[in-house]
Amino acid sequence: MYPNPKFLLHLCGRRDWDDARVVGELCPASLAEVGFVHLSTPEQVHLPANRLFAGRSDLVSLHIDPRALHAPVLWEPGLPTDPESMLFPHLYGPLPVSAVIGVTAYQPGEDGSFPPYQSPT
Repeated sequence: MYPNPKFLLHLCGRRDWDDARVVGELCPASLAEVGFVHLSTPEQVHLPANRLFAGRSDLVSLHIDPRALHAPVLWEPGLPTDPESMLFPHLYGPLPVSAVIGVTAYQPGEDGSFPPYQSPT
């Protein structure tokens, strides 16, 4: 379990992030579809990146201060193919722009897949 990470990550397209900055919050389709915003720790972000965004070159990684979130974050299982006992943070409400403390491009490798997270230098 990851009870108190320094930051969490959310992946989205650059255009979605630009739109969120105008309205003050990010409400991805998953919020309406399953009731939460998918978040990840740096150690696990490549798993959903490869499932959901393989080959996309327009992604940004939003670095989120978990203490600045207003809605609950629950640590829940991902898919059965994820490493056993791995839990993912799910935000049960919109992601406020004010909770984002950094934004970096998140690019796939030449084969279109995303490698494990590398901290920006």
